Amino acid sequence: MDTYSVSSSVDGAIDYGATGVFATLQSIAFLLSTLVDSCPLHREFGLDPPIDDPTSYARASLSAQIIEKIERSIPEVDVVDVLIEDQPLEGKLSATVKVVITNDSEI
Repeated sequence: MDTYSVSSSVDGAIDYGATGVFATLQSIAFLLSTLVDSCPLHREFGLDPPIDDPTSYARASLSAQIIEKIERSIPEVDVVDVLIEDQPLEGKLSATVKVVITNDSEI
């Protein structure tokens, strides 16, 4: 099985005709860049970033939240690793997620 890496800091256009592995990776990138309550028909979708928490707690909280949301929303994917990088001068946390697609037949 191949391991794929998806970053939250990548800005790009949505490919509405995406299929297969690319569509799955695009779904993960979309989830990482979406805030909770911003999708009208699916309020639970997205992340709820720890805004005022200390960096060490924010990293742990965000990592756990990313794993939970990806495995709930995209069941054909297993999360292998989550790397949270902080950019203290900009006040940002960015995530890079490594995943394995476990069931190619669902894609």
